[in-house]
Amino acid sequence: MMRIAFALLAWAAAAAPAFAQSDANYPDRPVRLIVPFPAGSATDIVSRVMAQKFSTKLGQQFVVENRAGASGNLGADAVAKSAPDGYTMGLITASTHGVAPALGTKLPYDPINDFKPIGMIGAAPYVLVLYPGIPAKSVSELAALAKTKPGKLTYGSAGLASLAHLAAALFTSDMDIDITHVPYKSSAQSSIDIIAGRLDMQFATVGPTLANIRDGTLRTLATTGKKRVSSLPEVPTMMEAGVKDYDVALWLAYVMPAGAPDAIVNKLNRAMGEILKEPDVIETFAKQGFDPEPGAPDAVISRIKSETELWRALVAKTGIKVE
Repeated sequence: MMRIAFALLAWAAAAAPAFAQSDANYPDRPVRLIVPFPAGSATDIVSRVMAQKFSTKLGQQFVVENRAGASGNLGADAVAKSAPDGYTMGLITASTHGVAPALGTKLPYDPINDFKPIGMIGAAPYVLVLYPGIPAKSVSELAALAKTKPGKLTYGSAGLASLAHLAAALFTSDMDIDITHVPYKSSAQSSIDIIAGRLDMQFATVGPTLANIRDGTLRTLATTGKKRVSSLPEVPTMMEAGVKDYDVALWLAYVMPAGAPDAIVNKLNRAMGEILKEPDVIETFAKQGFDPEPGAPDAVISRIKSETELWRALVAKTGIKVE
């Protein structure tokens, strides 16, 4: 018995330095960074900036791997099913971990238990844009106009049950107005129709619409986050415009598969916090409509839970579903 005890102590003594150094030595080979959306998308651009910064800071290549499909759920599932060795991390979003769990469809992953959060990256609020010919120059004027012609005004989104669709549905529900939803395959297509006067409005991401906002071909009334967007500081938030407790944004976070080592997760979280404060990162993010939001891993779990609850309640109230 004593011989076994001594053997165990000897093993522990030998192993302890290896575990203690796992943080210091990490990474010692390339790290895969799964992005669940196509190359060239705003989320992809953000992740490629982060991958380059991680590579420089930590001395190994962080390689972006695009796994698009099923509204981001395909890529999220790939992360969940990867080995929890610290060499696969993934991007999750408000769509994959806020909207998807609220729609009542069966997911191939558990949004909480199958992942270990590293930290928040940032958030991109939407901006309410409309055809300049619409006689409304504020949120309150738009609501008043909608009440005079229920169901006559239209808004577009990048598909049924997309985050932009839910953002608009939450707005119409909160304001008790009836505006008809017109689903598109992309927000770029709906923007074209707004500029042409064939569609009245949409909740759009800031980056792709910024030039149209600047040249006046799109009018903006408000942004949807809890604070003003850095690239549109003159535009009020929905809450400032009188929509109580309205806070919607396309947030992004990094995770690893459940079971990933704490030391590695904490090291990556510290690196993220430093990267997200770098001026060139802040500037690049602003062009895509993102504002950095560094924070502890627990903030990711809190965001997932609160948003799933918000969207689940809206889906139950409105009957929105994926067809």
